[in-house]
Amino acid sequence: MENMKFEEMNLSPELCKAVLDMGFEEATPIQSQAISVIMEGKDVIGQSQTGTGKTAAFGIPCLEMVNPDDRRLQAVILCPTRELAIQVSEEFRKLLKYKDAIRVLPIYGGQPIDRQILALKKGAQVIIGTPGRVMDHMRRRTLKMETVKMVVLDEADEMLDMGFREDIETILVKIPEDHQTVMFSATLSPEILNLSKRFLKEPEFIKVIPKELTVPSIE
Repeated sequence: MENMKFEEMNLSPELCKAVLDMGFEEATPIQSQAISVIMEGKDVIGQSQTGTGKTAAFGIPCLEMVNPDDRRLQAVILCPTRELAIQVSEEFRKLLKYKDAIRVLPIYGGQPIDRQILALKKGAQVIIGTPGRVMDHMRRRTLKMETVKMVVLDEADEMLDMGFREDIETILVKIPEDHQTVMFSATLSPEILNLSKRFLKEPEFIKVIPKELTVPSIE
């Protein structure tokens, strides 16, 4: 499959301009395959590794889905580490260069929870966080999942390896049933497939073969 140009993807002018400002015209293989499928509202399992551009592969359709006029929480991105949560947040902010009505908030351990609670009270449509800290806010009712339309599990295999399975399941159970779930993982272990069988609805499988993993890309 040939890689698509971002201008061919039916993106909003604001997102398309932000991507071009970042210096990218052509999508990577995972972006070419995943963006349109996720924008159709389908559940997706993407098998790809770091460096393939997977952050934009789910970030672009996620930000297209968010309604900027609705200040409530609409998307939750779960990441295994605070470092990845920060990295994904920075990528989202670059994509939002011309969509400043959408607020993205990273929440993770090691940061004062009071500061996060204050930030959450101001409202954020997209939360990017580690499962443990997201669970903590859910218990405190400082994070309410009733309006969430999309959940992304980024580096799902890493999260399971780190023992987050129970937290992930608890979070997914609390989100409205009609939400869209997108999962990215470097490997498709039996545990990943079991999780997908339980929580994903007729998912599309998207795989990037290793020889395509070296494409210079927007991550």
